[in-house]
Amino acid sequence: MIARALSGLAARFSHGSVGQDQQRAMSVVPRPASRLIAALLMLAAVLPTPAAAQSILRDAETEALLKDISRPLIKAAGLDERSVQIILVGDREINAFAGGGQNVFIHSGLIINADNANMLQGVIAHELGHIAAGHNVRFGEGAGPATKISLLSLLAAAGAIAAGAGEAGMAILGLGQTVAQGRYLSFTRDQESRTDQAGAKYLHAAGLSGKGSIAFFQKLQGNEFRLGIPQIEYVRTHPLSSTRIANLESIYRADPAWDRPTDPALEARFQRVKGKLIGYVEEPPQVFLTYPESNGSIPARYARAYAWHRSAYPDAAIAEADSLLRTAPDDPYFLELKGQILLESGKVDDAIPVLRHAVRSAPDQPLVMTLLGHALIAREDAANYAEAEPLLKTALSRDKDNPFAWYQLGVIYDRRGDGPRAALAAAERFTLENNPQGAMMNAKLALSGLPRGTPDWIRADDIALLAGDALDSKKTRRR
Repeated sequence: MIARALSGLAARFSHGSVGQDQQRAMSVVPRPASRLIAALLMLAAVLPTPAAAQSILRDAETEALLKDISRPLIKAAGLDERSVQIILVGDREINAFAGGGQNVFIHSGLIINADNANMLQGVIAHELGHIAAGHNVRFGEGAGPATKISLLSLLAAAGAIAAGAGEAGMAILGLGQTVAQGRYLSFTRDQESRTDQAGAKYLHAAGLSGKGSIAFFQKLQGNEFRLGIPQIEYVRTHPLSSTRIANLESIYRADPAWDRPTDPALEARFQRVKGKLIGYVEEPPQVFLTYPESNGSIPARYARAYAWHRSAYPDAAIAEADSLLRTAPDDPYFLELKGQILLESGKVDDAIPVLRHAVRSAPDQPLVMTLLGHALIAREDAANYAEAEPLLKTALSRDKDNPFAWYQLGVIYDRRGDGPRAALAAAERFTLENNPQGAMMNAKLALSGLPRGTPDWIRADDIALLAGDALDSKKTRRR
């Protein structure tokens, strides 16, 4: 089951620019104040800013593939597999990035545009290089000098403007920002080049070919030419794709693994996930063009099942799911797909036995357990709660970062009249959804009804403290 969840995990840095809205704002401000505001906006343009929270896609089959495909690379990078997460982001851009902690974020657009699993392995190897080198925590090494140059040029420009030399002041500011931006971009390009080399090292240590990595850079280069992106390196955060290919191709070709094919089973799993993802994120007409009825492959049937379901043709979607199950009756992900379609089409009674079968086939998959728990609760029969509650608790013991599972557990507590634990479950959910106000309110409700000093009371108190800190930080930023 592919599902969306908002997450505040995805944080990266990007260069800004003075946009049209900012230019219009400057044009209506009286002089000389407009010059000072322009200076501040130009300073803000060169400073890195955190990107907005990303939409995370959760799917048991996809997450299992990403874990298996990255395991040898994580080991080669000298990282702890338990600490590294490979997370799928719902974004059409062909991109990936290393975020806070040891998280690698893969855009859905990258998987859709990757031809094979080896391309994805090359990207993951590169991002692990960022994590192993600590580039997130070393950001200040590049931003610090650039910021100092920006501030000095701002002060010099402000002095010139105050003295009546407005044009000279703006020239000083412009030159300072150009130098600062060039300094920072040079720093990031150097980081990317070093990380390309690290990725090559990890692929070699894992016995994996670099052919996919080169093919991926060639694909990026083709897109740049098609879109008319200027091939001027000094204005970019990354080296040109042509530069990266030139630096890496000889290294990869000399490696014994260059002509080594990807494990066929892993490649088949990748193609399944790719088809499934296309069916979920692309518009149905495009899905049917990419995977016409004449294509009877598993990825094609997977994609069409999701496209029919999203188009509100449940019978056609079920027919595709059944055709998949005829090839593998106990496949947990085919069963999960059929159960999801039945459940979301209002056929709850039909969905439950299918999802029970899925859980039996994949007893270690918390997302599949959560879907069955959801179906049991949707049946609106209190007799099902005894089965749903331990399922959801087991799912959360293996995957605490699942707000939907917390919501479903809270529904059970609420319908049983256990208000304090329903509030605690809601507080857990709001914490994961980056809603400190909701987390604080529900944590306080839980604290007022739970026995003091119990594990649940202590957890509610922890959430209240964390939410309070988050709310204080928001107030400070507003000031």
